[in-house]
Amino acid sequence: MGKEAEGQATWSAVEAYVKDCVIMPDDALERSLIKSAEAGLPEIQVPPGLGKLLHLLARSIGAKRILEVGTLGGYSAIWMARGLADGGKLITLERDAHHAKVARDNIAHAGLSDRVELIEGPALETLETIAAKNEGPFDLVFIDADKQSNADYFAWAVKLARVGSIIIVDNVVRDGEVIDANSKDENIQGVRRLNKLIASESRVSATTIQTVSSKGYDGFSMALVVA
Repeated sequence: MGKEAEGQATWSAVEAYVKDCVIMPDDALERSLIKSAEAGLPEIQVPPGLGKLLHLLARSIGAKRILEVGTLGGYSAIWMARGLADGGKLITLERDAHHAKVARDNIAHAGLSDRVELIEGPALETLETIAAKNEGPFDLVFIDADKQSNADYFAWAVKLARVGSIIIVDNVVRDGEVIDANSKDENIQGVRRLNKLIASESRVSATTIQTVSSKGYDGFSMALVVA
């Protein structure tokens, strides 16, 4: 086994250990993963550690309004919705109708349909609708959709936030390839456009955290809206 494979095996083993020891098994979350896999959804949901972090962030700030861009099978939506304050609401956006159907079932099974609204359609269109309906401001925004549009999603997140809101963007390290300015990968260039926007955005203070997990080497960015 090469060093890279050994590293991946270790990251996955530690994740499993932490999941069982600290995060604890959860029937609704496990079912959502099983049903998503059975339905043929790509296994690109957040790892358990990030799901729990999103939950803890929602609870720590007393989030009453959460926005998610990219639902997939509803795994991260379940984590965050469970962290909502009493009377809170999570709006999650999903472009793919099949993904949305699976997510609705998973969210309903978790007993969260009364707290989660899933809106289908391209996010850049549905975000305009959300803004027009004055659904914000959102206390927490989680962006985990197509990376080419990251900068656009982030710009909307800032518009729909308030001072003190937190914005999280996932998959921003991408095996370290984010440092390649000449990359032909649109996902990499999408992340680089996001970083350029964050660097120029005076209304936020941000950082990026590198992570390793069963999903490999990646990371997420966290921004606090300060003005």
